[in-house]
Amino acid sequence: MSNNESKRVIPYSEVNDDVLRTMTKTGPGYYVALVVCFLLAAGLWGGAWFYQIYVGQGVSGLQTPAFWGIYIANFIFWIGISHSGTLLSAILFITQTPWRRSIYRSAEAMTFFSVMTAAIFIFVHMGRPWNFYWTMPYPNQRLLWVNFLSPLMFDVLAISTYATSSMIFLYFGSIPDLAAVRDRTTGWRREFYGWLSLGWRGTDAEWHWLNKAYGFFAVFIIPLAVSVHSIVSWDLALSMVPALNKTIFAPYFVVGAIYSGSAAIVTLMIFVRKFLKVEKYITIDHLSKLCMLLLVMSLIWSYINVMEVFTGWYANTNYENEAMIYRMFKSPIAIIYWLMIATNTVAPLFLMFRSIRRCVPIIFFISIGINVGMWIERYLLVVSTLPRKYFPFMWNSYLPSLAEISMTVGSFFFFAVLFLLFIKLWPSISIYEVKEDIGIPRKKPHTKEMDHEDGSPTWYI
Repeated sequence: MSNNESKRVIPYSEVNDDVLRTMTKTGPGYYVALVVCFLLAAGLWGGAWFYQIYVGQGVSGLQTPAFWGIYIANFIFWIGISHSGTLLSAILFITQTPWRRSIYRSAEAMTFFSVMTAAIFIFVHMGRPWNFYWTMPYPNQRLLWVNFLSPLMFDVLAISTYATSSMIFLYFGSIPDLAAVRDRTTGWRREFYGWLSLGWRGTDAEWHWLNKAYGFFAVFIIPLAVSVHSIVSWDLALSMVPALNKTIFAPYFVVGAIYSGSAAIVTLMIFVRKFLKVEKYITIDHLSKLCMLLLVMSLIWSYINVMEVFTGWYANTNYENEAMIYRMFKSPIAIIYWLMIATNTVAPLFLMFRSIRRCVPIIFFISIGINVGMWIERYLLVVSTLPRKYFPFMWNSYLPSLAEISMTVGSFFFFAVLFLLFIKLWPSISIYEVKEDIGIPRKKPHTKEMDHEDGSPTWYI
């Protein structure tokens, strides 16, 4: 709770009512948004993917030597977005940071949905997604076996583990709230949430084991999240392609993932607090603290980005110099490169000012700009290196096709559909942890005069 809002402490029953309202009371605007996002996701992503499967991979811009393109850039981007939700929640839980309690549930859901979106891009990139079982290590008559020394196989193991752990982490922390929804609803909702809450009664033993399990997964997820994006960076860094084979890529990718994920959390929290009308729980103070995190991550990302350029320059080979010059000074790649620097390095510097951090429209556009810049970073890593390797006669310019652009835009609407369904089927704000933040409310010790016109008392700590 912010200092200004602590003058009126929210009673426990009001917390239950407010969170339950976000799930049960639905206006026409929600259904319009859900249907529009679903149709756009189905048309832009599903339709374009079906067209690519029907016609063939040739509808994409992939060609020699650019065998990787915007699909891989999108995969890296969505994996990066997924990192800050669960990772930030786990770190703040271990450090007992109180302002985490209102925002972490939606951030954890963002993690799971981002991993799902990223995983689908792998199937899109495969071209023949029905052959996905070829990547599975099992005895078969074709005498094929996956290469466990390949970083691509590292991806399969690490990301599947991370997705499973994130889902369990989200579910375990939601069990008491699912039981609260069960006890305050009827009909199919009561049966549905009764099944999900696993018979939760709120006994001391249940709370004890819940805290044990939640703490275990919090500790487990932190190194797992760091390792996952390090492994994603090895997809590029373990190659012999100029501008990619850098030892700094593991921390570079991890910092970039936390940076882009934190920006996505800011954007998401602005939408949640506005359209769910939960400004009393997700306050300006929460957004201000997240903006300070963005500022710190911007400075770290900018430093590592300079080091990446420096290591290429210090190598002083024709191949590295050509890759660096092409990315920084040759249009049209140079234009979007400097746009990335403007959105990721320059714009976040304004967050040093408290007045900026507390202005919702400004931080909204800064957070959107950061995610645009981080998508550009992933795009440049792929499209400005593979098409320009060692031999000039093999150079080519990669341009994404309409099918690739359509699926890229559609992926954001796919993510929106998942999150819109989440806020109606799951408590988007942690009820019991918000109550822990409030403390134990008590009535003022007077009975003759009530503090509100409707006769309700004022609560205080």
